[in-house]
Amino acid sequence: MNIAELALENLKVGEHTSYIFEGKEITNFQMDRAARRFGNALLKLGVSRGDRVIMQMPNCPEVLQAFQAIWRIGAIALPINYLVGQEEINFIYQDSGVHTVITSPEYLDKVKTAQSKSGVVKNIIMVADQDVEGTHNFQKLVDQSSEDLMMAETADDDVATMIYTSGTTGTPKGVMLTHAGLAHSARMQQETTKLPQDLVSLAMLPLCHSFGVAMMNGSFLRLHGKVVIMRQFNLEQVFANIDKYKVQSVPIVPTMVIYMLMFPDYKKYDIRSVKYWVCGSAPLSIDTWKQFKEKFGMEIGEGWGLSEAGANNSTNIGRPVIKPGTIGKPMKGMEMKIFDDHDNEVPQGQEGEIVLKGPMVMKGYWNMPEATAEVIRNGWLHTGDIGFVDADGYFTITDRKKDIIIKGGENISPRVIEEVLYAHPAVAEASVIGIKDKVYGEDIKAFVTLKPNAAATSDEILEFCRGKLKKFFVPKEVVILAAMPKTLVGKILKKELRKMA
Repeated sequence: MNIAELALENLKVGEHTSYIFEGKEITNFQMDRAARRFGNALLKLGVSRGDRVIMQMPNCPEVLQAFQAIWRIGAIALPINYLVGQEEINFIYQDSGVHTVITSPEYLDKVKTAQSKSGVVKNIIMVADQDVEGTHNFQKLVDQSSEDLMMAETADDDVATMIYTSGTTGTPKGVMLTHAGLAHSARMQQETTKLPQDLVSLAMLPLCHSFGVAMMNGSFLRLHGKVVIMRQFNLEQVFANIDKYKVQSVPIVPTMVIYMLMFPDYKKYDIRSVKYWVCGSAPLSIDTWKQFKEKFGMEIGEGWGLSEAGANNSTNIGRPVIKPGTIGKPMKGMEMKIFDDHDNEVPQGQEGEIVLKGPMVMKGYWNMPEATAEVIRNGWLHTGDIGFVDADGYFTITDRKKDIIIKGGENISPRVIEEVLYAHPAVAEASVIGIKDKVYGEDIKAFVTLKPNAAATSDEILEFCRGKLKKFFVPKEVVILAAMPKTLVGKILKKELRKMA
């Protein structure tokens, strides 16, 4: 099948508003016409079946139109985080062998630099109101192209999308997701959550990411729904959009939750329409979860997913109860287990590595067969996340395997310490890493940011920890930062913190 066929299901119910962007309503038919026209434009520019096409731009309807166009001609969509560093961008261009890039003016310098390094980029397509010298204008390409486009017949196992990992632990890897895998992921997401057919959702997380792929494909199965697209995260606009459009579903990350808790003017807006607060990307502290419920009267449903498995693997949404601190139960069609270091399943309640199996698991890493074989063994994807499953089948992540601190021979989970730090009344965000130590081999170092207008010293925070942690778990040092280094989707970059240690 071709994953773009999901969009056709949405057309069968007739024309209706399916997207809203900066006050402009766009129908499902208009999006379909633009996608078909842009698909023909790509063909004229020499994009062939199997070619990789990069999308490097902020949220806008053109991102979703580009996905559909690329898939319909049998090419491979390659969305990348537009805020990643130049070195990482250069690597992705060279590694993928891309020759067509879709971007916007504010990122043209980065694109040009990567183009000069790769030596293979021929076409730069610009989403802009005005023509930019040396580039093709997206809208003009659409306007000048025919709507008559045949859908390419792709095999289930053909690669539809490549998503490069964020590089939080090393060189980015190109995750290859297939047409059938993405379709299965979308259908299982809907069957699991049973979200209403007329759902109004808010898209403020980056569309040029695995979130965008999952959100778009899932929304096609909610035949009468609509998506309010925000160019980027803005607190005032989030509350205003929820109020104006009666948004029912808001996908968020922990950083956004923290900012919402600190927003002083929230009472100006009615956000009671939201039925689904869906949080992922990084662990949400239980203390933050409780503060959100107390302030807004609503429960956040955490979920979890890896780019390597379609980004939608478990959820609290659609379950009998939401269990704070857990990532919920596996999506339908997804097997999840806990393995020990010898790839044997461990008893319920015992910690080990979370492993996954199902049609949504990636085909592999682009041009990296050894790395693929390392993480996919006997059909199971080894996630690198440590956790356990309880008697009700809910999974809890306790830490990343590579982040475990080994102090004096004892394994210490950074998350245990981070939960205590988040409970400090002045702390907004916290992250804990291991540092080299002559006595213990490794010791504990904590980084925190403070809430606006809050005051605390490192010594005061350490004293707080001493009152809640056993002595061996108390950080050796606490560093107060102005801001945490993060990925585009709000995940704290521990590799950057280690450079500061």
